[in-house]
Amino acid sequence: MGPLAGLKVIELAGLGPTPFCGMLLGDLGADVLRIDRLAEVDLGLDLPDKYDLRNRNKRSVALDLKSPEGHATLMELVGKADILIEGYRPGVAERLGIGPEDCRKVNPRLVYGRATGWGQEGPMAQMAGHDINYIALTGALDRIGPAGGPPVPPLNLLGDYGGGGVYLAFGLLAAVHEARGSGQGQVVDCAMVDGVSSLLTVFHAFRQLGQLDPRRGANVLDGGAPYYGCYATRDGKYVAVGAIEARFYDQMLSVLGLDPATLPDRNDRAHWPGLRARFEAIFATRTRDEWAAAFGGTDACFSPVLTLDEAGGHAQNRARSLLVEVEGVEQPQPVPRFSRTPGGIARLAPARGAHTAEVLRDWGVAQGG
Repeated sequence: MGPLAGLKVIELAGLGPTPFCGMLLGDLGADVLRIDRLAEVDLGLDLPDKYDLRNRNKRSVALDLKSPEGHATLMELVGKADILIEGYRPGVAERLGIGPEDCRKVNPRLVYGRATGWGQEGPMAQMAGHDINYIALTGALDRIGPAGGPPVPPLNLLGDYGGGGVYLAFGLLAAVHEARGSGQGQVVDCAMVDGVSSLLTVFHAFRQLGQLDPRRGANVLDGGAPYYGCYATRDGKYVAVGAIEARFYDQMLSVLGLDPATLPDRNDRAHWPGLRARFEAIFATRTRDEWAAAFGGTDACFSPVLTLDEAGGHAQNRARSLLVEVEGVEQPQPVPRFSRTPGGIARLAPARGAHTAEVLRDWGVAQGG
């Protein structure tokens, strides 16, 4: 099932980007084996297996990688795999005897994915960190937050998942494509600081052109512009507007009952505080849902700000089946979507070691460990 059917992936259980990357590959049909330790290890989230959505579409093999038997079993699996993913600190895999060169000896075509926060080298390579630290060092965190306030962490979407897991999956599939022609694997070095920096590409361009105000909340895309931001409504909820283009801005003004001829030039930033105050006063006169009805069918680039509980019930999201229920658990659909070979959710996250015997049999590996 899915465009990656037949792709064999080994994922050494870890944090942040590695389980998310494995989920992305498994959602699209790859056979993803999560290699768990025999004893339970704190991996940051204490979730019941059923709700550990990042580990859906995987099978679990429990091994003691420090034992000769467990190491031998893993290396047999490596010999049959297309991809191996690990998220250890630099040098740990080598000390376990499962680094890139160790694996290359048994499988020259293996694509070896390494996910870290800081990268494999540099003065901080061995230091611990989390999403907030990686996005801070790249300059991304400094750009997010209200004017006059502190930076605001955007959950852990930017480092762990956007700059980490998604870029790792992209790199792995690119390397697999190359290996099918060359017969040679390679290491895919995915550092979250690299990925987040890549996501900032256009802002580095703005910076060098002098088009980026260094203050938070003072630019078009950071909530500084009155036509690109969030407004409170009468019921204490919020709406979001993104009417950057003039034609969309005019439609927004029409719904708000404002005559453009009576307003100052929106491109003059000196007028932004005054315009924002006008919009704030008007949006505060109706509830969020009343404004959603008023803006319905327009090109004003308007959306109600929904909670996670509300998101699945919105008409647009229902039409796309944005969330699906599998075995009583609601979760996002596999993405992206394919017209001929769609992905799917074949199984929820497994218990540690639940598929050890099954996987060894399916992959033709005789040993245990």
